[in-house]
Amino acid sequence: MRISNSFSEGEIQVLEFILQTLLRGGTPSMATRNKDFASLYRKVVTMKKRVAVKKERGVDESSVGTIDAIDEDDDELQQQVG
Repeated sequence: MRISNSFSEGEIQVLEFILQTLLRGGTPSMATRNKDFASLYRKVVTMKKRVAVKKERGVDESSVGTIDAIDEDDDELQQQVG
């Protein structure tokens, strides 16, 4: 399942800083002071909620939508029209 958002240049820098710091055994607490940290965190929370909603539905829906089968009533109407 793919949930994507675009990230600003500042958000990418914050993310990179956090990952590099963690890989070196440090803590990412300094990154929370960056002005783009809050927007990055909001995007992550939003993506997490979207994933939860999609899992709840149990169906991966297309961005186009889904098409239901024709009901018998619809089929009769279609025959009457033409």
